Amino acid sequence: MEEHSACSVPAGSKIAFRETSPSGHESHVPSSEVLEAIENVIKDVLKSLAQKKAPVLTLANRSDWRNIEFKDSVGLQMIPRSTTRQIRSDCPSSAPRFALMLKILSMIYKMVQSNTYATKRDIYYSDTLLFGSQSIVDNIINDISCMLQIPRRSLHILSTTKGFVAGNLSYTEEDGTKVNCTWSATAVTVPSNVQGIKNLISHAKFILIVEKDATFQRLLDDDFCTKLSPCIMITGRGIPDLNTRLMVRKLWDVFQIPIFTLMDADPHGVEIMCIYKYGSVSMSFEAHHLTVPSIKWLGLLPSDLERTNPIICNLDTFYEDNS
Repeated sequence: MEEHSACSVPAGSKIAFRETSPSGHESHVPSSEVLEAIENVIKDVLKSLAQKKAPVLTLANRSDWRNIEFKDSVGLQMIPRSTTRQIRSDCPSSAPRFALMLKILSMIYKMVQSNTYATKRDIYYSDTLLFGSQSIVDNIINDISCMLQIPRRSLHILSTTKGFVAGNLSYTEEDGTKVNCTWSATAVTVPSNVQGIKNLISHAKFILIVEKDATFQRLLDDDFCTKLSPCIMITGRGIPDLNTRLMVRKLWDVFQIPIFTLMDADPHGVEIMCIYKYGSVSMSFEAHHLTVPSIKWLGLLPSDLERTNPIICNLDTFYEDNS
């Protein structure tokens, strides 16, 4: 249901984004503001219908590199005034998406009113025939968040978590549950509502982000978090989900300690490190809440292989001469 026809090409207009504090701390958007933002969208739709015009939803073009800039202190972020694209209700290629966006806006409105939460997966399984696929739901939710300029957590939509955290850390979840990663023999799942955790306590000297779950578990089994120095370990088990990225950012905001990444020295490992450090194009409109540009690479670099190649060759010759 992606829009590719002339009915939904980027419009020439610009859209300004909500200001974010320079420190990058996320400020929760009050429920009243969320409800008002959704009501304004619906009012515009009704106004168009009253004027016998086809309703249109206008949002920033998140996939257009012309709308992205790199800033050392943030990473990849959407420029203050971005070009837009339109989701039209009178165009065959975009009308289904227009309807789905209104449907999900209605679900969000009810959740905010009742102070309940749902994951993207919950929304998809509420009507699989209507939505078609999980990826369509995910993309529409990101579009709505971008259109309203409101973070997904404030829309009462939570992401399914796949990341783990371990080491010298304790905190209290939003419902009052106390979590102590220090005492746990196994890793703790990254909370689904990172924004809601509080009372974070740690004596860690650094944070280590590990690319692979297998490596993370091996370090955990070897008691790495206490043998070397008190530290916090976290893994997104490959490409990190939103909650894992939010958790890394929150740990940085609270403790301001060095953060290192342990990745494979290959393009995939470099890409994952860059997502933590600089962010991604698709979520550039939330860069201030997701990126930690101070993250440092730990371990071999591809350039190290070139530098050590003569040594390896000499060792090979040595073994051949003495075999």
